[in-house]
Amino acid sequence: MTATSMSKGGNLPVAVGAVRVELGWSGGPGAPDADASALLLRADGRVRDDGDFVFYNQPQHASGAVRHLGKRQDSGRTTDTVGVDLGALEPEIERVVLGASADGGTFGQLAGLRLRLLDAGTGGELALFEMEATTETAFIGGELYRRAGQWKFRAVGQGYASGLAGLATDFGISVDEEPDATGSSTPAPYAATSAPTPSQPTSTFPPPPTFTSPPPPVPAFPPPPAPAAPPAPAAGSAPRLVKGEEQLPVDMRKRLSLRKEQVAVSLRKHGAEGVTARVILVLDASGSMSFLYSKGVVADVVERMAAVAAQLDDDGEMQAWTFASNPARLPDLALGELPEWLRSHVRVGELTLFRRKKPRKGLLPGQVDMRAVGIQNEEQKVIAEVRRYVREHPAAAPTLVLFFSDGGVYRNKEIETELREAVDEPVFWQFVGLGRSNYGVLERFDTLPGRRVDNVGFFAVDDISDVPDGELYDRLLSEFPSWMREARRLGII
Repeated sequence: MTATSMSKGGNLPVAVGAVRVELGWSGGPGAPDADASALLLRADGRVRDDGDFVFYNQPQHASGAVRHLGKRQDSGRTTDTVGVDLGALEPEIERVVLGASADGGTFGQLAGLRLRLLDAGTGGELALFEMEATTETAFIGGELYRRAGQWKFRAVGQGYASGLAGLATDFGISVDEEPDATGSSTPAPYAATSAPTPSQPTSTFPPPPTFTSPPPPVPAFPPPPAPAAPPAPAAGSAPRLVKGEEQLPVDMRKRLSLRKEQVAVSLRKHGAEGVTARVILVLDASGSMSFLYSKGVVADVVERMAAVAAQLDDDGEMQAWTFASNPARLPDLALGELPEWLRSHVRVGELTLFRRKKPRKGLLPGQVDMRAVGIQNEEQKVIAEVRRYVREHPAAAPTLVLFFSDGGVYRNKEIETELREAVDEPVFWQFVGLGRSNYGVLERFDTLPGRRVDNVGFFAVDDISDVPDGELYDRLLSEFPSWMREARRLGII
């Protein structure tokens, strides 16, 4: 294909299977750096989740179809490149927006700003788009879009004054919280509470969605709805007293006491009165979970799961992991330390998605630098790490893994492999979906044949905060007792 010099709003068909999109500029004293990025959009112009954003802190899409290839300098010019394999894009992806952000200044300070579209196979230039900018800190250079089964490229040249965070938010990326110097987090201002101002009066893009103001701050540990009075436990099924329980604040201790009774009742219903188990907690920290963390939903989930550990585990402690692109083990949760543990370790907002990877200052002892965890969904990695922990730390009691995720599962084959290999291990995996969708193999695993015993449970709820304790514990513990009986019969435990 002969290279085409393009003007704003122009488009052309793309007849090759893979392209490189090269952002180029010349800098000078005081000029900012710039970074190329890409957003993978559905037909409605929105990302599916934060994993559909490819940039310097998340350089490869889970599908492998879009990659941030990095920068090069040559003769005073800098280029930053994104690679797109059009043939590997998932069917529901209709557009790939090719954006950029300026770090420490505006695009008007960069000379010779241009976008080149290259054939990834031959390196040949397919299109050249010379761009003009003034005060913009974010820019959309162009987009690849699917029309009647054919991929095309459009020159856009739209500037934003709201930076990378504002640009990304317009397409559905969740806004992170900004940490203060002590390691605690507070909500960052929403960068797109109003439509950004383009550098030109016209644009080929549809108007961005209207954003409402962020919700008012909520207490770090909002008290849950008052639970219904639990049925009186049968003789012999009374809640266990756990070391450290007396150290909890009065309100938290009262909630724990009621919840332990509910757990005891649920165990009795399912014929598991008096059983013991090691309890492990796994928390999804992918970008799409940010809202549930900032609203205190995840902190409340952890407090409710502490009652399960208090009733099932002899010492009332839980091992805990968080995960997104990578897994990270959190400090063990001892019941008497619950309030401080919630404050220190339920903290996905500190991903600081749009910050560069600089050393974090002010982390408290035991805290995980959430930037190393990332924002994508890689469930198979944390499953493998928990399996390894159980093998290396055998226990007399079986292990119950309570695994919370809001969906966006894409590594179905790898997850299935891990869970199939875990069938002969003394572990039951209870997955809980938190209101989104696309749970993939986790939702289908109960129906998959070829296992000695069903070692996986799954259910999803629209809003876990609205589920009463008794109902939640009944659903959490409905399959674990039957697995224990079958696993014992087969000699697994």
